[in-house]
Amino acid sequence: MDAVQGISSSFAQLVERASALASGGGRALLGITGAPGAGKSTLAERLVAELGEQVAVFVPMDGFHLANRELVLLDRLDRKGAEDTFDGWGYASLLTRLREQPARVERGEEGIVYAPQFRRDLEEPVGSAIPVRPEVPLVVTEGNYLLVDGAAWQHARETLDEVWFLAPDEQQRIAQLVARHERFGRSHEEAVERSLGSDQRNAELIAATAGRADLIVTLTDRLP
Repeated sequence: MDAVQGISSSFAQLVERASALASGGGRALLGITGAPGAGKSTLAERLVAELGEQVAVFVPMDGFHLANRELVLLDRLDRKGAEDTFDGWGYASLLTRLREQPARVERGEEGIVYAPQFRRDLEEPVGSAIPVRPEVPLVVTEGNYLLVDGAAWQHARETLDEVWFLAPDEQQRIAQLVARHERFGRSHEEAVERSLGSDQRNAELIAATAGRADLIVTLTDRLP
């Protein structure tokens, strides 16, 4: 599907679109992407809460952060959050498993799938933290790199029914990002430096992928 450029959407419209995916029969996967601080996880969480746990479950890409110990060994800890600080193939494999889960359960080859979760208070991923039941029709995932080049990310993209690119006002995005860093213990100066440094380099890479999305979203209202 061609991307819808620069569309303004209300939260209710997005819920309606996600609900249509969930009601299509079988398992559907929705991806939400955008630059750091765009509000991807907040939107995904609100969508899932609105649709209800019988209809949707949230499985973020952040669970595939490489562990800090591995980042130290790779000399990438200071770039944590960059594309090569994630297990892209692990994420793509999980999406494939989630896509096939209902059919595999019917054959007796699968059960509940437990996905990893990133704990910001620990700054580490935690395995087997998110249960995905086979009868839930919609999996909502979010992450920075759903539309970038690279074999692992392209495989992940092919598994998703739709990818939405969340594009808030740039000043708003940076303000949200600085505030998030501060909530998790950085000083204001450290938060600004990170937001305008390594995070901004990642944001520029991600912004270049917007044209590959099925929907480019600027929210017209506050999330509930």
